Amino acid sequence: MKSVPKLGLDDVRVMVAAAEREARDIGVDMDIAVCDQGGHLLMFVRMDEARISSIQIAMDKAFTAACARRSTRDYAASAAPGQPAFGIHASHQGRFAIFAGGLPIVVDGHTVGGIGCSSGHPDQDEAVARAGLEALSDHLS
Repeated sequence: MKSVPKLGLDDVRVMVAAAEREARDIGVDMDIAVCDQGGHLLMFVRMDEARISSIQIAMDKAFTAACARRSTRDYAASAAPGQPAFGIHASHQGRFAIFAGGLPIVVDGHTVGGIGCSSGHPDQDEAVARAGLEALSDHLS
């Protein structure tokens, strides 16, 4: 039997707080979602001016990063027309996101979840998600 690390509520709070700080630093209110390894939502935060249309997108980015075990930016290439995962965005009730801003959460070599951010430019979304990952890494060390 495998022993796999699991995200705790304190871990998720650390990530979301850091993501919020980064979003404020770059001046873009974000929708921020964190899910477990099965893509189940653990926490969601919508900053005051975040786009309402980005709520589901942030959750879908977290889901995709966790389930695909790779960044949504990287996943987009394999989901392009003519590529092996083309059409995946229409599966799982359309939950697979192929826009940058979703990153897998990896602890001790195990994917334990995903973080997804949306409301800015894809590079901004990814930077905010990355801030959450870096904060978790610091928190665990």
